[in-house]
Amino acid sequence: MKIHEYQAKAVLRKHGVNVPEGTVIGKAEEIGPAFDALKAGIVAIKSQIHAGGRGKGTLYDGADPKSAKKVQEGGVKIARNRDEATKYGAAMLGNYLHTIQTGDTGKKVLKVYMEKGTDIKKEFYLSMLLDRGLSRHIVMASTEGGMEIEEVAAKTPEKIIKLPIEAGIGMQPWQARHLLFRLGLPKESLKQGTKFLMSLWKAYEQEDASMLEVNPLVQTASDELIALDCKLTYDDNALYRHPDVAEMRDISEEDPLEVKASEFNLNYIKLDGNVGCMVNGAGLAMATMDIVKLAGAEPANFLDVGGGANVETVSNGFRIILGDPNVKAIFVNIFGGIVQCDRVANGIVEAARLVNISVPLIVRLQGTNAEIARDILAKSGLEITVATTLKDGAEKVGAAIKAL
Repeated sequence: MKIHEYQAKAVLRKHGVNVPEGTVIGKAEEIGPAFDALKAGIVAIKSQIHAGGRGKGTLYDGADPKSAKKVQEGGVKIARNRDEATKYGAAMLGNYLHTIQTGDTGKKVLKVYMEKGTDIKKEFYLSMLLDRGLSRHIVMASTEGGMEIEEVAAKTPEKIIKLPIEAGIGMQPWQARHLLFRLGLPKESLKQGTKFLMSLWKAYEQEDASMLEVNPLVQTASDELIALDCKLTYDDNALYRHPDVAEMRDISEEDPLEVKASEFNLNYIKLDGNVGCMVNGAGLAMATMDIVKLAGAEPANFLDVGGGANVETVSNGFRIILGDPNVKAIFVNIFGGIVQCDRVANGIVEAARLVNISVPLIVRLQGTNAEIARDILAKSGLEITVATTLKDGAEKVGAAIKAL
């Protein structure tokens, strides 16, 4: 689960991490008084959306940048007085920020974060995350602060420092000092810098984060370290340990279909294709999406209904899939191991009668009682194309798309 920058900074502050003083604003008329309250000559005004590249983004008065009017360059602005702060903040609130990470449409800015300016001497990059290749947590750092880490990895990979952390021990002070030395920080920064990194690790570990990124991490003129910008993503599987964190979820930042699917306990991720896929098992779902592409079509989603492919589950799955206007065909690919195929077939037939399916429906059932299941589908009187093998199903999906 992602949270906003202002929320992440509140979490870091709770764990003793040095972050700039700031305030969150939801209405244009609050900007001036907030500027006065901060008592800072220079402030940063930051659009609060779940996407990177905000500073290089563009604000529009509509979600589609192709048809909307440009309002302002930059979703992060530096204001040197009250008037500038009001101007920039008002241009952000209620408009749509389009960045390299938002996709084809922009995200509506409902809140901005105003914080005191920082006297920056040097910028660094730092993140904490799980390295699945090493099966360990790592601290990743670079002297190239302010840049996307993917860009640094592509152009100057030698400037990326990776420090593995033993899960049972956690980050140690000597590792923090080692990292600070490798970043070239002066010895005057070691005491405060070590405390800063240890507090950051405590936040990452105790909050059950899947990723904590500080970019830029800045060294001030007085050689202090400050988390100038940060992203914090929680591990969804650990949220039961953090009931207070659930209140920070911003549904407006999530895809409406994915939100709806979560209400039905469906594992759904929206993609950009034209074939709605309904599968049981994550591995089979990935294989299904691959073969759909090989057949000349594009998967519109990842949808794993798990082992409970009953009438309710399938009906909800159909509704979620059909909620995507890009879907031109549906491919149901179920392997009946624990769940028997004839029960799944009866569930598909009943669900298809409950939900108005206006696109071609191709179903492939394999496993226990597969022949009985195919007979049930064939005799249902519904417009269902029955496939026998995965290849057969993909070819029929591809043919259905090409026929449109």
